[in-house]
Amino acid sequence: MNSIPEITLNDGLTLPAVGFGTYQLNGAAGVNSIVSAIDTGYRLLDSAFNYENEGALGEAIRRSSVPREQLRITSKLPGRHHSYDEALTTIQESLYRASLDYYDLYLIHWPNPSKDLYVEAWKALIDAKKWGLIRSIGVCNFLPEHLERIINETGVTPSVNQVEMHPYFSQEKQRAWDQEHGIITESWSPLGRANHLLHDESIKKIAENHHKSIPQIILRWHFQLGALPLPKSSSPKRQLENLSLFDFALSEAEIQTIGALNRPDGRTFDQDPSRYEEF
Repeated sequence: MNSIPEITLNDGLTLPAVGFGTYQLNGAAGVNSIVSAIDTGYRLLDSAFNYENEGALGEAIRRSSVPREQLRITSKLPGRHHSYDEALTTIQESLYRASLDYYDLYLIHWPNPSKDLYVEAWKALIDAKKWGLIRSIGVCNFLPEHLERIINETGVTPSVNQVEMHPYFSQEKQRAWDQEHGIITESWSPLGRANHLLHDESIKKIAENHHKSIPQIILRWHFQLGALPLPKSSSPKRQLENLSLFDFALSEAEIQTIGALNRPDGRTFDQDPSRYEEF
């Protein structure tokens, strides 16, 4: 396996260019899957308070032979705890659940604009970073209007914006906005939650040309667009496959072929951040 390139965030923290998603990896089986991912070579592990697996993540870290300082651990603030005091308490609870002294990256999971508390939540993350509970702070599923507001009202720009992104929903405008403002775009559901995207004939042809799998082609597409994908798998074989992205490159024509699959209704579920609420 080739070494994984690093990405430097706007606050100086470095992240590997591909991470490991832990959604639905819970309990003993989840611990085993996360340990396998670390053993395979993943160093960026993505969790959330609402995944209810921060404990499993912490146990996997303790069982791993990889030193804590070599890992980049992420969790996320749920929508129901956006008020300032609740946000700070939740961050502390996240740390207690995982038995960690700090998170490398902590994100607001959704803006929940109808509740209008995401600026308050952002101020709590800013203070938690000042106090050493978090090394880097960011957001998920924030549209430009949400990002502009938190930046204008606090003077602090997120390091990361984690959004749904895959060839059926390529997020071109959002990626461009993030890049212009020095924000790294992370991709959740980078493989389209294993839907029929993995059987797409145009991607299959590209995969055959490179002697790679369809998931490898899609994940490489993310990387070449400057996005950081977070694939998830409980299979050690798939974990290794999803990490093996750096010994080939897609041509510009291949990038365009994959980009042409974008759809106006490409979201996997109806989760438009302008109205979707997460609690």
